[in-house]
Amino acid sequence: MDILNVLDDLHKLAVEEPKTFMGLTWGLDKDEVDMQIVKIRSMLPDEVKAASATMRESDRIMETARQDAFTTIENAKRESDRILSEARQQGERIVEQSRLQQERMISESEVLKLAKAQSEEMRNAADRDAVQMRRGAEKYAVDVLTQLESVVGKVMTTIERGKQDLKTPDPIQGNQIVREKVRA
Repeated sequence: MDILNVLDDLHKLAVEEPKTFMGLTWGLDKDEVDMQIVKIRSMLPDEVKAASATMRESDRIMETARQDAFTTIENAKRESDRILSEARQQGERIVEQSRLQQERMISESEVLKLAKAQSEEMRNAADRDAVQMRRGAEKYAVDVLTQLESVVGKVMTTIERGKQDLKTPDPIQGNQIVREKVRA
């Protein structure tokens, strides 16, 4: 738990919102409690304050990364859908062209076999094109997700490094900080 937050909570309970009965506060000297909290804050090592700021910055970075990830995934989905839609439309056009060409060729009895073969070839080409476009869209989505995974990994590394820095005892004050961290 963040010691600065605990001090804020103590200040709120004892100074800003103390327990009262019929408008009277008893048992606490609000000014003395406030003075003791200020003294504790001033005695905290700068590393604790810096660690608290680092944790807030890490949280902000994680939230930004989450938002970026969501946006990137949504963009990748939209791009994939667009590519697939274009592939379907192109496939439908090719199939329709093939059908029209096939009908024309049917009327010519001598080239009937040729027409069927070309029509089938065009259908197969359209199917291959659609499959290739879909694979391309899926590869794009995987690439975007891989890049996102890398960014999130870097953020997680930064967070772990910050946590490790908080766990490493200060060589100047020795084990005293470790004991204070354990109490907090």
